Amino acid sequence: MTMQIEYERGISNPGNLYRMKKLMARAEAGETLNIGFLGGSITQGCLASAPELCYAYRVFQWWEKTFPQAKFHYINAGIGGTTSHFGTARAESDLLSHRPDFVIIEFSVNDESTEFFRETYEGLVRRVWQDKNEPAVMLVHNVYYNNGGNAQIMHGQIARHYQLPAVSMQSSIYPEVVAGRIPNREITEDDLHPNDKGHELVASVITYALDKIRMAQTDDEEPEFPAPLTQNCYEKAVRLDNRNYEPENYGFVKDTRVQEEVKDCFKNGWAAKEKGSSLTFTVQGSEIAVQFKRCVTQPAPVALAIVDHDEAHAVTLDANFDEDWGDSLTLTPVMVHGANGTHTVEVRLISGDETMPAAFELISVITSEK
Repeated sequence: MTMQIEYERGISNPGNLYRMKKLMARAEAGETLNIGFLGGSITQGCLASAPELCYAYRVFQWWEKTFPQAKFHYINAGIGGTTSHFGTARAESDLLSHRPDFVIIEFSVNDESTEFFRETYEGLVRRVWQDKNEPAVMLVHNVYYNNGGNAQIMHGQIARHYQLPAVSMQSSIYPEVVAGRIPNREITEDDLHPNDKGHELVASVITYALDKIRMAQTDDEEPEFPAPLTQNCYEKAVRLDNRNYEPENYGFVKDTRVQEEVKDCFKNGWAAKEKGSSLTFTVQGSEIAVQFKRCVTQPAPVALAIVDHDEAHAVTLDANFDEDWGDSLTLTPVMVHGANGTHTVEVRLISGDETMPAAFELISVITSEK
């Protein structure tokens, strides 16, 4: 990589290094370790020409090259177009079940810069940090290269509150794009997803921080785990799909296709086309969100999500997607900070018929509690 950036500026939070140093000592001793990544499309490797050229795999290779005496396993739990809200619900199945020793969390261009996503992000961080495997955690803040936008203001508060190492493309790569020293089309085709050069550059910001941690002399101890910064209603998120739940069903067909990998994400739900078809879930918690597929194939049906029979405050779920990059796995909150207890959520089609080229596909319902 010939492009020059100020790598020191990329370290947005140095963090407490106890877990990182402990992990590197284990690598130095030749242990077998699992290196995990949880995030959106950039973590998945979108626009990298091959999976091994994405930033995540390049960071994995840093571990292999830096500690050749150790054995490493690669866990990529990136799913394009998803947020930390979904991340909390799938952290166990997609990441923690593989017992990661190191985890990068990357959602700063998927989450909006709002209090809601500060709370969901905190729930995810708490869930990962408290895992029984005690992974070292690093937070990565990617950026929109056309305007510098991301959720770093909100996510950075979580990094500081939990004393987690964090790196930022907003303060390292983006200033060079603004200054014209790095033409944006040399590193990204769409001002968001890095190409091969862009993935290499993102990885270099992360590995600079890892190298600095490796060389650091520190007597950091495991920090006391703090009380939540937010209401923290998403740490215990649960995902309900047709593998673990049977809703009251009128007119929907269960999807029995096998999910082959993490990013094969439009599976395990229910589908219908006919107006009036409905699914009703009875759930526990204070937070409810409906996850469904928005389609580039159109027209597609439109549904309502009705919580506790309150049709006056129903939420519209439109399966017609107004982008052209592909179908979207959309997660729509339908109850936020409600009363903790038993609730019903009905998803009912208000338009559609069997002649439509696309069905309404309800992928899951995600709940959590205070």
